[in-house]
Amino acid sequence: MNRKKRAEELRSHRWYGVRDLRSFGHRSRTKQMGYAAEDYSGKPVIGIINTWSDINPCHAHFRERAEEVKRGVWQAGGFPVEMPAMSLSEPFQKPSTMLYRNFLAMETEELLRSYPVDGEVLMGGCDKTTPALLMGAITMDLPALFVPAGPMLRGNWRGNTLGSGSDVWKYWDEKRAGTIGDLEWQEIEDGIARSPGHCMTMGTASTMTAAAEVLGMTLPGASSIPAADSGHARMASMSGRRIVEMVWDDLKPSDILDDHSYEDAVTAVMALGGSTNAVIHLIALARRSGVPMDLARFDEISRRVPVLANIRPSGEYLMEDFYYAGGLRGLLSRLEEMLHLNRATVGGRAMDETLTGVYDDEIIRPLDDPLREEGGLAVLRGNLAPDGCVIKHSAADPGLLRHTGRAVVFDGYDDLASRIDDPNLKVDAASILVLRGTGPIGAPGMPEWGLLPIPRKLLEKGVRDMVRISDARMSGTAYGTCVLHVAPESHVGGPLALVRDGDAIALDVPNRRLQLAVDERELSRRRAAWSPPPRPYGRGYGAIFARHATQANEGCDFDFLAQGPSVPEPEIH
Repeated sequence: MNRKKRAEELRSHRWYGVRDLRSFGHRSRTKQMGYAAEDYSGKPVIGIINTWSDINPCHAHFRERAEEVKRGVWQAGGFPVEMPAMSLSEPFQKPSTMLYRNFLAMETEELLRSYPVDGEVLMGGCDKTTPALLMGAITMDLPALFVPAGPMLRGNWRGNTLGSGSDVWKYWDEKRAGTIGDLEWQEIEDGIARSPGHCMTMGTASTMTAAAEVLGMTLPGASSIPAADSGHARMASMSGRRIVEMVWDDLKPSDILDDHSYEDAVTAVMALGGSTNAVIHLIALARRSGVPMDLARFDEISRRVPVLANIRPSGEYLMEDFYYAGGLRGLLSRLEEMLHLNRATVGGRAMDETLTGVYDDEIIRPLDDPLREEGGLAVLRGNLAPDGCVIKHSAADPGLLRHTGRAVVFDGYDDLASRIDDPNLKVDAASILVLRGTGPIGAPGMPEWGLLPIPRKLLEKGVRDMVRISDARMSGTAYGTCVLHVAPESHVGGPLALVRDGDAIALDVPNRRLQLAVDERELSRRRAAWSPPPRPYGRGYGAIFARHATQANEGCDFDFLAQGPSVPEPEIH
């Protein structure tokens, strides 16, 4: 049994326990806030990193949840300190929350380093907040526990169940095709988002909170609980109690996260039909933990792990249904032979001790009757993506997974928006839409522009899917035959920059190939004539991002955050 820490060994003791001038200031200013010495003296200080804001609907309930976390911390004999951090609101923040993921990761790390924190509760859920918070916590390596925001309740329109994102794209295409009008569109707007919480499809939010749980960084079952369920509030208080115990036990991310943790997280993402964004985030997280992770590992796991979760956009149901069917712990029980479940978790028990049953085989499918025989994501390579790209083939038209077509090229989203519905656009159902200038450096921040709209004239003819290729990302709630994360991106001279209208492109998902049918001599001529476009930002944070963000296949982390020597504890003078 591990030795428990003594109060004098707490990190916060450096601030509070020393009898000198600076400690006098720390104690007197804490009393200024209304706390007596008995409230904090000799107790673990628990930082609650809260990403609530008035413009983040996914986290609208986090004011209350933070109080519930505090209640648990007090009950367990800790001293809770709520610390607001940048709120990455996926629906509102432009050009992309991905531009600011590394900002929040850095802020999390520095908040924890610079204040008298012994352990932390990380409160997130909206797409990029989960990886950002975990990245910062992994690097700082203090006892840490993640509280996921939870999915919102299912949407409703005229008796039809609505899923966030997935049904937005579906009905927007119908509106553009003229099959529904403004009245129906307004009713859908009124009914699709009915409660606090993140997207209730298997988008990036649900994917990454599930990954956080499989990694061992949440309490058992935490990621599946709907935000509006009373169990979510109870989970928050339990998390507050547990983090205090973790501090005394000195249970840190480095004690939990290893090669098996990340392999299991990728396995779960594949079985969930999870978001393509998980590839970028899990590579970044693993590298923060010193664990090698690359695109080849994702594809190897995808080839042997079937999709079991029948959740949109790959399936039919939503996260609320998944929760009632047994949730993530039920799904993991069906993958036991593929996982390393005798692992430590923040809950204090090995993962295999916390699994549950499955209560609906239609929503969480058995291994012998999967939704898809392979995992939800595939990694492609070829002369158009020498460093790789990804496709969510579980949510694509099977008839397009082997397809050759002529390129219709758009240089950036403004070009796409201005021409996609032009009746004179030379495009047909067999064409391949190509969008470039939308990667990590070029956009900047690699926005979710990869779900290129179907040209209106094709929608009116009944076309609902086409092959689309870009160096952008795509919402995890989206669907379609969309090839994403093409690396290197066009902005830094990747082959996507050399594609011209009319070039033949061959997509072959079963053989994991993406090939531009242009001979190397012609490509060399085009490469010699190409010049890099100007970077979007000349100053500020955007300029830092452009100088230091890695490419998609490397996790888009900042090079100076992903590696380098450890940072010493701050001096107190």
